[in-house]
Amino acid sequence: MTDPLKIMYLSPVGSAIGDDIFADSFREQRRPGTEIHVTSLPPEDGRFTHIEYRAYEGRVTTGILRAVRAAAREGFDAFVIGCFYDTALPEAREISGDMIVTAPCAASCEIAVSLANHFGVIVGRRKWVGQMQSTVLGYGHGDRLTGFYHVELGVNDFQTDHSETARRLIAAGRRAVEEDYAEALILGCTMEIGFHRRLEEELGVPVIDPAIAALKRAEYAAALRRDCGWVPSRKWSCEAPPEEEMARIGGFDVNEPFGNRLVLAA
Repeated sequence: MTDPLKIMYLSPVGSAIGDDIFADSFREQRRPGTEIHVTSLPPEDGRFTHIEYRAYEGRVTTGILRAVRAAAREGFDAFVIGCFYDTALPEAREISGDMIVTAPCAASCEIAVSLANHFGVIVGRRKWVGQMQSTVLGYGHGDRLTGFYHVELGVNDFQTDHSETARRLIAAGRRAVEEDYAEALILGCTMEIGFHRRLEEELGVPVIDPAIAALKRAEYAAALRRDCGWVPSRKWSCEAPPEEEMARIGGFDVNEPFGNRLVLAA
């Protein structure tokens, strides 16, 4: 019997507040034979409920790297950094060994350009746009991006009034599709399970939920790793730091890396 694919999804905040939502969504979306661990950082790393600010990203980066190292030692096939900023993605890949590492923005863009020629991104606050735009352009999707459409809601605000959140997201999506001719949309933040389907019905274009996109991209890459033997490169720009040097510096493998863990058995 083939061992299940093992994927870890890390919410890089010091709170388990959204773990149940992600777990419920993944339970519905995963392929048979995939084991998923939904995790978050320990509150000792900071009781974050979001990392909308670069200063917060800086604080959680060490925790993300520690979690990646721990997951690689546990034998996970793939790891997801669950924030649309793709926080510390290059750094995490560098120390992940043979484990695949992905994140929502990278995964969502890859899927969007396989479905359409041009896509738009709906985001919470104008604050987010500069950083997210730099990320999307860095991935090489500038010619396909119609724009970012903000609804002036922070991460926590998305859960305050679902009907108002939905109204704003639908209005933003309509601007993207009808005024800027987006042929697919990416949600830069998740409101509730399955909301992307409602947007698809309203707007008539594919709408990509970033958490699901990251899970499916990780699942696909993990299957390729197992079926084809394709593992991450460790040459040139992908070179990993020497283990003995990381041990001497310290901090990479200390303390408990996870504050919460929900396991969806295969």
